[in-house]
Amino acid sequence: MTLTAPHGIRGGGLDPEDLDLTVIAIYEVAFAGLGATAVGGVAAAALMARSRQTLTRSLARAQAAAADAERQREAVLKHLRQRDEALKHLVGARLPSLALHLRSDHYPVPGLKDTSLSGTEFAALLDAVQRWVSEAVLDERQRVNAAASAALRGAFMEIQAKAYRLQTDLTDLQHSCEDEKTLKDYFRLDHLNEQLVRLVQKGAIVAGLWPGLVRPNSHLPDLVTAATARLAGFERVSVHSKLRTDTVGVVGRAAEPVAVACTELLANALEFSRADLSVEVTLLPTDNGAVCIQIDDAGKGMTAEEDGRAAQLLAGGKQVLLTELGDPPALGFAAVGRLAFEHGFGVTVDQTSPYSGVRAIITIPPALVAEINPRTNPLSAMSPLPAPAPRAPRRAVSSEQDGTAGPDSDALPQRRRHRRRASGPDERTAPVGRPPEPGQARTIWDDFEQGMAAGRSGAPFDTIRNEDRA
Repeated sequence: MTLTAPHGIRGGGLDPEDLDLTVIAIYEVAFAGLGATAVGGVAAAALMARSRQTLTRSLARAQAAAADAERQREAVLKHLRQRDEALKHLVGARLPSLALHLRSDHYPVPGLKDTSLSGTEFAALLDAVQRWVSEAVLDERQRVNAAASAALRGAFMEIQAKAYRLQTDLTDLQHSCEDEKTLKDYFRLDHLNEQLVRLVQKGAIVAGLWPGLVRPNSHLPDLVTAATARLAGFERVSVHSKLRTDTVGVVGRAAEPVAVACTELLANALEFSRADLSVEVTLLPTDNGAVCIQIDDAGKGMTAEEDGRAAQLLAGGKQVLLTELGDPPALGFAAVGRLAFEHGFGVTVDQTSPYSGVRAIITIPPALVAEINPRTNPLSAMSPLPAPAPRAPRRAVSSEQDGTAGPDSDALPQRRRHRRRASGPDERTAPVGRPPEPGQARTIWDDFEQGMAAGRSGAPFDTIRNEDRA
């Protein structure tokens, strides 16, 4: 009997879906005739072997697929853990550091904790969140600062107006006062009001207002003297002038800003030096036509961080937020920087004084320097006099005049005794200031006040002066 390959065995392979048909075909062959039992046994053994191989391969493929799935699952879980850690780092470290950085530049802002996320879309989303938070914080700070500045401007304008009105009333009381003790009390109250005006003035400047006072072209020594008079502890300030003439002044638009800047720098020098130490102020000319106010104190100086912060505030170009000035806010350098930037003069505090303190310099450029006629507008009696001009070099005396041998003579040079010459007017040392007698000071002050009153009323000065004397 001829045997044919059952369906599914043909081709030497076994498809899993044809397994049932193969089994039926084997049974058909087994019952086909004599000798079929032996052939069927062989076929069944081959089929079982093939089935085991197929099942083994299927199991191996299933196990490999399961391993791949497990690896993919572990990779997804690791990626999710990395994202969770990156989010925690953003909320717990990056954003708080950003808030500190926006307050002060020396606080660093960390980046991604896991660098394997760099360049991914998730890292870009984290950076976008950080930028959004930064913009939101800055916008809110600007809004709060604008509201606070507006409130301060309104308050300072009212206080400043009342302070100037009080100053006018005190001046009138000084004019009408005849009792010396009462007059001293009025002067003391006037000085106290000047300090109040100074405090309100610098706050108003930081809030965006102008200094509140317009001066004509003014002598530079008078401005420094006026700045000194606004401070408690003014007796510790010593003013020296190295100006060559008494015609050096400051143009009117910059006179009060320069006086305010000098006041704040002097206040800083007095505050940060011991109460028994003096503050030296020197007025210096320069070669290019500018003049300088140099202030030297004997305090402890400034640290590198304080020096950098002061330089940033005195530059004046960057908007200063009230929240950046401390609690309570330190307004002095901020006010000086704003005035210097707006009016074109320079201020530096980055040098060390000869007394190991701080040297502050106000540089007034030639464009702000004015020439004032000392006859029509003389210096104040309390201002320092100009420095004497340097002596001209003495002319060499010839050998015929002094009896010594000339350069070609064989005689040895002889030492001559010179008589002391009387000091000439060019060799006299001018005093630093002119402290007048009390009676003279009162007369000068009365004349000044009467002149101011004459200017306000339009009446001739001689008329008001004669009426007061009568």
